[in-house]
Amino acid sequence: MGLHPKIIDLTLDRVDRLLDRMGRPQDSLPPVVHVAGTNGKGSTIAFLRSILEQAGYRVHVYTSPHLVRFAERIRLAGEIIAEDHLSAILESAEQDNGGEPITFFEITTCAALKAFAETPADILLLEVGLGGRLDATNVVDKPACTVITPVSMDHTQYLGGDLHAIAGEKAAIQKNGVPSVVAPQDPIAAAVIGAAAERAGTRIIEAAPLPKDTPLGLTGPHQAVNAGTACATIDVLRQAGFTVTDADIAAGLAGAVWPARLQRLTAGPIPALLGPEWEVWLDGGHNAAAGQTLAAHAAKAWLGKSLYMIAGMLNTKTPEGFLAPFANLAKNVATISIPGEANSLSAEELCETALSVGLIAEPAESLEKATAALKGRPPGILLICGSLYLAGEVLADNS
Repeated sequence: MGLHPKIIDLTLDRVDRLLDRMGRPQDSLPPVVHVAGTNGKGSTIAFLRSILEQAGYRVHVYTSPHLVRFAERIRLAGEIIAEDHLSAILESAEQDNGGEPITFFEITTCAALKAFAETPADILLLEVGLGGRLDATNVVDKPACTVITPVSMDHTQYLGGDLHAIAGEKAAIQKNGVPSVVAPQDPIAAAVIGAAAERAGTRIIEAAPLPKDTPLGLTGPHQAVNAGTACATIDVLRQAGFTVTDADIAAGLAGAVWPARLQRLTAGPIPALLGPEWEVWLDGGHNAAAGQTLAAHAAKAWLGKSLYMIAGMLNTKTPEGFLAPFANLAKNVATISIPGEANSLSAEELCETALSVGLIAEPAESLEKATAALKGRPPGILLICGSLYLAGEVLADNS
């Protein structure tokens, strides 16, 4: 973290320099599926990993951010990287970098690519960290496939202030002659992605949501879109020579696991404090599109049940966009500061935003006190949400 510059300036120069010193590990990777988008990247990768492992393939995976341990970001042939191996590749990358300016994400991505190149596997599922065009992962010249999940407003300070600009950054992972799987998009984003594909000389495969009665391991109606995107990607990989049966796909979809995406908590101090009459759910969504999706799920799945929320968010997000969809759904929102996060909104700041969009809200000193305040109320649903960093704190205490 000490290497991190004060200002993130998106560029590939630092990554290219370090990878050259490391022997260009990006040239020695197994076939790569490169995944960009605003929402659904992690869930789509979770479905892909589950399907491919069901088919017997050894799968590398790179995702971010982590929830509890940094090692979660790097899966080598199906297993989370061992701590001693992680330490060794990070130390090697730091030595090769020689103290020159580089961001935290850039140097850890370079280290991960080295681990992927040195460990045998059949495929690498590579998630973009931020944007696409100048993201540290965008160094693979010829991936097997690129994937763009739904694009919406997020990270505007880096990617641009409108959907056209943001979609352009993400569409830039498309490569000449490389199939591009594209999830259902807002019309503006779809037009930008289509134009970028034409310039890049690639063909777009439009993914469609799976039927709502398809058994999925991940909860929420939006997962039909992510599962459909994964299935369209599997079709591309089949054409490239991967052997995946329909039975592999069905089992993989049903068995997919991705923590903090509408995850029900059944063990740990929070469910224990509230008792078995309550349902406790955790979600790391943090932008307007995620708020709309969560609220739509709540309105349908939890109809007739009292919904209470505990929310914590970073000051780099737009909390009004995330919270507004819950205005007519939640009985109360307790706002908290995310422990250990310098960029967290204070409980009071987030409470003011919640009140401004029509929610009944009050600040709380901590997650524990916010939970305890629900004791004695009629049992219902507790949704803890607003940030993957908050989700990580919850999982660390409830696992």
